[in-house]
Amino acid sequence: MINFHATLMPNLISRFALRTLILFGVVGGSIESTQAQRQFDQSKEIGFAFGTAYYMGDLNEGKHLKGRFAPGFGAFYRHNFSQRISLRVNYFKGRVEAWDADSPDPWRQNRNLHFRNDISELSAWVEINYLDHRLGDPGDRFTAFLFLGLAAYNHMPEAELDGQWVPLQPLGTEGQGTTWGDAYSIDSYATSGISVPIGFGFKSNIGSFTAVTFDWGVRKTWTDHLDDVSGLYADRAVLLQERGEMTVQLADRSLIQEGELPNQGGLQRGDSSRDDLYGFISASVSFRISKKPTTCWSEIR
Repeated sequence: MINFHATLMPNLISRFALRTLILFGVVGGSIESTQAQRQFDQSKEIGFAFGTAYYMGDLNEGKHLKGRFAPGFGAFYRHNFSQRISLRVNYFKGRVEAWDADSPDPWRQNRNLHFRNDISELSAWVEINYLDHRLGDPGDRFTAFLFLGLAAYNHMPEAELDGQWVPLQPLGTEGQGTTWGDAYSIDSYATSGISVPIGFGFKSNIGSFTAVTFDWGVRKTWTDHLDDVSGLYADRAVLLQERGEMTVQLADRSLIQEGELPNQGGLQRGDSSRDDLYGFISASVSFRISKKPTTCWSEIR
């Protein structure tokens, strides 16, 4: 028995040690390979976007891609953490515009309001690719993606009067800052806010360092004043006395006054129960600013 154990135990220990070394070698190699692969997957890029903006609100209820469009532009930085997940930081600027005169609704045509609003936005969102995608990899030519994020924006609605575009927020067209507005607890609205971008897009490689992207996203806001229209008409006499003739003209531009009365104070002007939305549609070109995949792959191997 003594000789048997003396012979068997060293062999068992040797086999165990060998298997342990092999296991650590495999695990270590896997970790190194995974880390190298992650390094290969990651990339950084900058891009430039061109497109347009639109809005949904009291002058365009529930209809995407309707209204008058103007060119918009932007720039972004994208960090690709893996083949599926990216972080994108953006700056966009676009104009939203709508006119009651374009509506088929007779009531809106008679209301006869319009506005334009230049919106500037700084946003960050996460992109999730449907398919594996690495910028510059010939095998990852195309993928769709979803995005969700957070944005800060600035805006100032304007209306045209006698050939001049006039900022509307300082005028208080619905009685903000007047004794009539105080009686209805109507405060001046902010010209900046927070929104939540959500949307989808497509991206495709067109070379070792270049990709093209198309994306469409809407922004959930917490304001009903992108169009300067929200609640009730203010009393015309109060506006005239406390704000002046320009405010009166821009507050009520009806073609035919209801009941043929010159004052619609207290009657419906907009719908305060729903906040406004805005969206951007853009096409962009981006350029890789980190090492190209072939260089990373040769270093890994």
